[in-house]
Amino acid sequence: GELIMDSNTLEREKGITIMSKNTAVLYKGVKINIIDTPGHADFSGEVERVISMADGCLLLVDSVEGPMPQTRFVLHQAMAKGLKPIVVINKIDRNNSRITEVIQLIQDLFLELATSVDQLDFQLIYTSAREGTAITKPGTKSNNIFPLLDCILENVPPPQITNGPFQMLVSNLDYDSHKGRIAIGRIWRGNIAPRDSVAVISDGTINHYEIGEVFTYLGLKRIKLEEAKAGDIVAVTGLKEVSIGDTVTSIDLPEALPRIEIGEPTIEMTFGVNTSPFNGREGHFCTTRQLRARLYGELETNLSLRVQDTDSPDTFLVKGRGELHLAILIETMRREGYEFEVSRPEAITRIVDGNLVEPVETLTIDTKGEYVGVLTEMLSKRQAQLTDMHNDGQDNIRLEFHIPTKGLIGFRSAFLTATRGDSIMNTIFLGYEPCRGEITTNRGGVLVASERGIAVTYGLNNAQERGNTFIEPGTLIYEGMIVGMHARLNDIPVNVCKEKKRTNIRSSTSDIAVRLTPPVIFSLEQAMDFINNDELLEVTPGNIRLRKKLLTYSQRLRNSASLQRSTKT
Repeated sequence: GELIMDSNTLEREKGITIMSKNTAVLYKGVKINIIDTPGHADFSGEVERVISMADGCLLLVDSVEGPMPQTRFVLHQAMAKGLKPIVVINKIDRNNSRITEVIQLIQDLFLELATSVDQLDFQLIYTSAREGTAITKPGTKSNNIFPLLDCILENVPPPQITNGPFQMLVSNLDYDSHKGRIAIGRIWRGNIAPRDSVAVISDGTINHYEIGEVFTYLGLKRIKLEEAKAGDIVAVTGLKEVSIGDTVTSIDLPEALPRIEIGEPTIEMTFGVNTSPFNGREGHFCTTRQLRARLYGELETNLSLRVQDTDSPDTFLVKGRGELHLAILIETMRREGYEFEVSRPEAITRIVDGNLVEPVETLTIDTKGEYVGVLTEMLSKRQAQLTDMHNDGQDNIRLEFHIPTKGLIGFRSAFLTATRGDSIMNTIFLGYEPCRGEITTNRGGVLVASERGIAVTYGLNNAQERGNTFIEPGTLIYEGMIVGMHARLNDIPVNVCKEKKRTNIRSSTSDIAVRLTPPVIFSLEQAMDFINNDELLEVTPGNIRLRKKLLTYSQRLRNSASLQRSTKT
């Protein structure tokens, strides 16, 4: 079907919600505000910043797959806020739907997460989104979604209106080239109209502004209002300096609402100016100033992100909720024309009561029986502990592990390879536990380009005798660029630009018979997983290149010798 709310290009490509969005529909004279939040734990900051605007929630569950692991996080957030969910079981028109088993799984989930007895008594609606129908009992028929809307009117309480002067919590920001910054949030009390004077409270400081325009959302449209009242979700212009979490109030009684609480990041990596020999060739924004402005500007809307300066003026430390969270930022910047380099992601450790602790996550894998052995072996080497295993009787197995975040770094690509892409993995943050030491990975060594030039068939054919290559003939190469991998642990310098010598005896067309093995092509996430601590990922609008931090072979030899001497001492 058409993804109306997921309008972002990356959301459509990946099939997931990344940004929270809101709209509204009118039904029986009642305006129903709808807030669409991400389900993936990496984008939990999007959930945390908008959930305060809601008075109820819909828990959407697949009639075949049941509650997904990432459902747990969003449902936990909703229940902690005291929201009473309505459970919507979708895709009931599928032949292999298992509604009874799915309801049992939902009940188990509610027993685990409910914060009050009332939340255990939930309403059930059965839908087929493809057909646009909803029913209240299996076996009955409907030709519309009115039963779902009726259930919302009956079970979701109306907004609790408090008398008093205007007060609004900013939960989102937008930008218009003509109107400037647009603050989006729910009005908690009072009314607001264009040209009203308001105060913006931000971290204790108060600034005064005049409201420009007031908009609300209806369907896919943004409608201009002459006045908005408490309970409305609105967008207002005219606030030059406003951030998510700020309170917009009347000047007469400037009272701040509690700021939005956002969880701490668990993964960090460095972003730096591109230092490869090809820097500045493909990107429009390549300087330290431009990179710094973009990263710090991201903090205004990406609340889960943290950015810090480092000892190097050209490098910044960026922290996020997970590899996917940072990968989406990297891909977005790349498409905007930025050119930069990033390091391997690392888990963020803490000192608590004098002890070193590290983030731990719950890893859930849906797979087939034939892969259980190899997955268990792979994860045991990454300090994972099996906590649950469930077989549905049709060889569909769900495994649940507790695993340090550092053990997940680099696991996704190995997981897809081991299961031939026939399994699904999801993670959710669990908490902090004492550090279990370092993890040794079994990634093989890499083939490193020893010359600058253009890769040719003859040179790549020689390299493929050592291992697998990552590039095709005609690719521009520089010294220190990673062009392949092999089974042994050491790195091997290779000259993929070397051409076959031509003589009077040997025909210059003899290379036509050479057949190369197709190269291994990495996605951005796979490349992030693959690199080691002594390697970088060069990101440009046109390419993703893997490279060594030290480009020349002599530099790497000296560095290796220096590390060995320091280890002995």
